[in-house]
Formats: sequence, C-alpha cells, structure tokens
Amino acid sequence: MRPAAPLRLLLSSLCLALCCPGGARGSRGSDNHEWKKLIMVHHWPVTVCKEVENDCRDPPDYWTIHGLWPDKAEECNGSWHFHLEEIKDLMPEMKMYWPDVIHPLNHSHFWKHEWEKHGTCAAQLDALNSQKKYFGGSLDLYRDLDLNSMLQKLGIKPSINYYQVSDIKDALAGIYGVIPKIQCLPPQQGEEVQTIGQIELCFTKELRLRNCTEPGEPGGPGGPAPRRPRAGVSGGTGLEVCEDGPAFYPPPPGAVP
Repeated sequence: MRPAAPLRLLLSSLCLALCCPGGARGSRGSDNHEWKKLIMVHHWPVTVCKEVENDCRDPPDYWTIHGLWPDKAEECNGSWHFHLEEIKDLMPEMKMYWPDVIHPLNHSHFWKHEWEKHGTCAAQLDALNSQKKYFGGSLDLYRDLDLNSMLQKLGIKPSINYYQVSDIKDALAGIYGVIPKIQCLPPQQGEEVQTIGQIELCFTKELRLRNCTEPGEPGGPGGPAPRRPRAGVSGGTGLEVCEDGPAFYPPPPGAVP
C-alpha cells in the first residue's frame, strides 16, 4: 500500500506556527539548542535494511519517515521523556508511515529515540510543543509532501537501471520549488555505484519549505563534492550526501523493476 494525498504546500494551521523560545515545556534557553530549519527525513526501507546488513522481512515498498529533525540541536530536554500513551490516537498512521523498519515488532523504541533526540528540540515551536503535536505534525508534513506520489509522477521508480542523482534532485526541485538533499550509501566492495537511501526536504520555523542546502555547502550549488571513503574500505558504509553521478534506487525484494 502506498500513501497518497494531495500536495498541499500551504500547510494550513501548521504554517501559523511561530518560533516561541522557552515556550516548550521545560525547554532550555541555551545557545547550544538554537536551530534554523527543520528537516523532514524520508528513508527508503530497502536501503535501510542494506545499511544495517539486515534482511528485513517484508520492508515497506514506499518511502517512510525517518524523522523530523531540527538542524544543529539534539536532546534539548533530558527530563521530557517519551510516553507512548500520548500518541495512542496516531498509532495506525505511525505504524504505517513511521515504522521501525529494522524492528517491526517494537516501533516504540524508535519513536522514543526520535522524540528524545529531535522532538524535544522541535518543541520550541508552538505547533510541535507536545509529543502528540510533534508526531502528528510530522505525519501532516509527510502527507502534504506526498513524496511517494511525486516520485511516481516523475517516473522515478525503483529499478535495476541507474539514475543520475542530479536528475532526481532537479526533478524534485521542480515539484517543490526548493532544493532537497539526497543521501546515499557509498558503493561497497563489488558494487559499481552508490545506493539511494534518504531524501530530505526542509522547512523554516514557520513550517514553509526552504532549501536544504545553500550555495557553497556540500551538496549545494557550487559547493564542494562530499568526501567519501573508497569502496570496499572498512568503515565505508553509512549514509552520506550523494555524489553527482549514477545511483541505484533498489527495488524491494521480489519486486519486478
């Protein structure tokens, strides 16, 4: 089953959210927790399984949520613990669109990690200042972006044939009007090309789409190429900003590409 929803880039009530320093429960005012953008991170389950060298039984065949991450801020409130009961109303959507791909029988550990590392920082915004608002708001952004449908409409589908990273990035920029960031697994020993793993789309504190990369940044216009270990070298795994060039968008196991 693939999620489908109309693209609504004017994000209704979420767009009314303004940065409210100190407004989140127990939030700290330290400069160490200042951030400028939110990153909606989608990951491709087939690549997730490959990255951790886990066969993964029946991973989803659509892009799922990895997280909603403020840049440059993590673990902003160690006393604000995750409580599954607070998001019980969201459970059906959470299991479908924000699953723990690696541990499908125990999603809550993954959600706990995302809340305590990222959600406590995103909670500086009124629109995200509770666990239900953070996870519910993330689901709303995911549905509004509708990445799965956009890729399908662009003809970008899992395939044994390779794609050019710049073609995917340009196509998505044409849809969303902003520059996304695409991350890949470097080629491992015996592989020819990198493997697409994550697509990030970024938002301002007002929850309006913005560029993920700026001129001069790695992966951005005119920026330096991201550095990468050589294929087959120990430690060469782990997602990095994709290099310009060919990339593999792997089909799910058993799928006909």
